[in-house]
Amino acid sequence: MHIHASAEELNRVYQADLAINATMNAAARSLEVLTAPPDLPWADWTAAANADYLANLVPQKLPGSIDMPAIVATLQKRLPADALVTNGAGNFASWTHRFFKHHGLVKGHKTQLAPTSGAMGYGVPAGIAANIISGRIALTVAGDGDFLMNGQELATASQHGARSIIVLLNNGMYGTIRMHQEREYPRRVEGAGTQLANPDFVALAKAYGYEGIRITRTEEFEPALLAALERKQGTVIEVMLDPEVITTRGTLTGIREAALKKG
Repeated sequence: MHIHASAEELNRVYQADLAINATMNAAARSLEVLTAPPDLPWADWTAAANADYLANLVPQKLPGSIDMPAIVATLQKRLPADALVTNGAGNFASWTHRFFKHHGLVKGHKTQLAPTSGAMGYGVPAGIAANIISGRIALTVAGDGDFLMNGQELATASQHGARSIIVLLNNGMYGTIRMHQEREYPRRVEGAGTQLANPDFVALAKAYGYEGIRITRTEEFEPALLAALERKQGTVIEVMLDPEVITTRGTLTGIREAALKKG
């Protein structure tokens, strides 16, 4: 249904099932006197969609000493309700997209900043800017390759007193590209195009005036996050993620084996 005060706008872009030429005030007055139907034709569909969503929150078992669903659950539990969560582009972003539950508008503010264009490097400066402008907690989830795009913005953060928190998932590669390589060209991966010779991210964070912490086990994450929330400076929490954990559902080996079977 499309309601618009200008008849020329109706069906110009969106093809509506029902187009109504009316002002917003007139439409609202008309809608408020309608009686709600006892049954909705889409009730079964919405129930099935909700069941699919809830089933999607159940994680798959993946290798390594870092349990990313548990880390996202810690973010859900410990971040304030109005915290901003930002990310750049890459497979790493799917952890929060799948498991973090945004609760719509909180105190009139939105709680997610992410690139619709798939731009790498967006999350770090977005979190810094959001913290400076709003004063709210801003937490960025970044991959190592993603962080290297705009990590120098920590200098801007320190200069202007920002204290964003960056959860940096380090698997030593451009994970999304490596995934596509394994899927399309199994056992013919061009490693030089996806492997990263990373700096010491903890030392780099400290050089920019942030605190830097490296964790290798899930249970180390919550204390690191709680300390970051109390700290008067920004924090980079480097999470050493097993390279096999390439998506929220599967591994590099699984993708390679499936591709080989497919031929």
